[in-house]
Amino acid sequence: MTVHTGLFGTNETFVPVEGAELGGDRVTLAYDKATVKDAPNLAEDGHLSPQEEEQLYRHYGLGYGTSGTAGTGTGTGRASSVETGVGTVSRGREGAYDDVSGRAVGRDTSGPTTDEAMTRAEEHLRVGTETREAGRARLRKHVVTEHQQATVPVSHEEVTLEREPITEANRGAAYDGPAISEEEHEVTLHTERPVVDTEAVPVERVRLGKETVTDQQTVGGEVRKEEIELDTGDTSIRDNPRR
Repeated sequence: MTVHTGLFGTNETFVPVEGAELGGDRVTLAYDKATVKDAPNLAEDGHLSPQEEEQLYRHYGLGYGTSGTAGTGTGTGRASSVETGVGTVSRGREGAYDDVSGRAVGRDTSGPTTDEAMTRAEEHLRVGTETREAGRARLRKHVVTEHQQATVPVSHEEVTLEREPITEANRGAAYDGPAISEEEHEVTLHTERPVVDTEAVPVERVRLGKETVTDQQTVGGEVRKEEIELDTGDTSIRDNPRR
């Protein structure tokens, strides 16, 4: 049978049906995911050359030239698959068969297992998104020292010499004491000087946050579609589409 692998199931890979188990609507294969993922993929044209078939058999440890899996043979084969409610439908050169029931479900050309119409299919892009880690942000604080200057007014005292004449108001103080004597007066002078100190003051609160920003990105991929060619020979045929 064939299974779809890859991010959007764009790869088609053969898997032997030998050892597969059916339980309900689930088919469990006898090979792990890594083995299937590493198996040779089906070519875009849906064909396998004899060399590719031999490589496929060797990958699964099967003897080449014996009975193979659905959709393969000992010559050039062609296979594709579509998902059903139970299992996978594989199509080979001999027609399409349900991997679970083994019934024929249709062929690419008119015959006993299909009707008189041909079905045309095409691939559409399936685009989605996935979330992955793009980076990390960390909030850290540390101490730095900077120099600041401030201007502060300072004052100091200076000595001044004051003279006043003898008047009636101060005559008593002037004649108090001996007429002639030695005497000494002392004045204490004061001055201000700048004093620098620091204090820690809370100024703001800082925290980390996240916001989602949405932008548009254009992605593309290769898609295939089937085209139906009309071979009329010498007969005139009119296209009559039904709605």
